[in-house]
Amino acid sequence: MLYAIIATDVENSLENRLAARPAHLARLEQLKNEGRLILAGPHPAVDSNDPGPAGFSGSLIVAEFESLNAAQSWADADPYRAAGVYASVLVKPFKRVLP
Repeated sequence: MLYAIIATDVENSLENRLAARPAHLARLEQLKNEGRLILAGPHPAVDSNDPGPAGFSGSLIVAEFESLNAAQSWADADPYRAAGVYASVLVKPFKRVLP
């Protein structure tokens, strides 16, 4: 089943984000290589693809996991969590309708 992982950043998270980004992306690449990643990306803090020093306000990942518990465990182990980037992370089932 698909699950949405919806994370909200702490204030001024950009420095910690940049430091933890390689490890964060490596985990996403693994999901992609396994054919389980649907989409992933950050929410710019301002209305721009390149928010510059404004940074990001959070992230969204939609991926396939065996269960809600498996998705939650994966999200809990995200390097962004360990680096203090995320203030909160919500994991919930996701039903893809389109495309």
